[in-house]
Amino acid sequence: MSPISYIPKRAPRYERRLLRGIDTHLTWWGSGSEPPIVCLHGWVDTGATFQFLVDALGQERTIVALDWRGFGRSQWQQTPYWFPDYLADLDVLLDMVSPSQAVTLIGHSMGGNVACLYAGIRPERVSHLINLEGLGSQNVPPESAPTRYRQWLDELAQQPSFSVFDSIERFSDVLRRKNRRLTAERADFIAHCWSRTLPDGRYTVNADPAHKWINPVGYRRADAEACWRQVTARVLCIFGEESSELAAFKAGAVLDYYRAQFPAAQLEMLTDAGHMMHHEQPEKVAALIDAFLGS
Repeated sequence: MSPISYIPKRAPRYERRLLRGIDTHLTWWGSGSEPPIVCLHGWVDTGATFQFLVDALGQERTIVALDWRGFGRSQWQQTPYWFPDYLADLDVLLDMVSPSQAVTLIGHSMGGNVACLYAGIRPERVSHLINLEGLGSQNVPPESAPTRYRQWLDELAQQPSFSVFDSIERFSDVLRRKNRRLTAERADFIAHCWSRTLPDGRYTVNADPAHKWINPVGYRRADAEACWRQVTARVLCIFGEESSELAAFKAGAVLDYYRAQFPAAQLEMLTDAGHMMHHEQPEKVAALIDAFLGS
């Protein structure tokens, strides 16, 4: 594997913890005595790629980022994945790293969804909630249940897979082609974090392909909103102006929607940023977080 061109400014350290029977990989930065900031990554991402954001923060903070079960260097499970397991894994992690004090959660995409739900389910455990486009899924009507269950059964009979790359450089090139805002150094770092070596020497995404199976239970936005209404933490929501994930909202509607869900929240729309804002514009995201946590 080729050397990584991006050199971290704040050196990470690594740890493994057993979370509910899953051997879980943690990335740590800083070593203060205060409760750590807990970072929750999105689908197919890893905790280690919060490195750019950590490096851009104005001051050193104690931060921990896990690799969710079945992603990165955490253990794969031998059964289909169930979304509430992420909530339970986070609950156990907080018992380990901050058993008596509330924490700051930073969640991106899927991790943002987990963070928002958790902050409403256990509001006493979260002091600050920073949501980087954890938008939730499209509401799934009950009428689609037979089709979803049928699709799930069909998919279980198949073996999903991720793309295969001849080299890390090739993987990095693909990442940059898909995201023009990634620098070459950051794309190289992400490619190393996201890849595993196959027996033939090629590379593929370091995540359990079983994550690609459809969830047989449809997403119900009303359930999520009921949890959000219980949030007592201070809330910062950040969106990327050029994010493809905002396509389901009409122009400007996403801010109105989240203002209604989190009336006291600080809402920010980043220019020249897409969904992967913590990879593309970590300095802008860090500046907002510094101001939010420092106020």
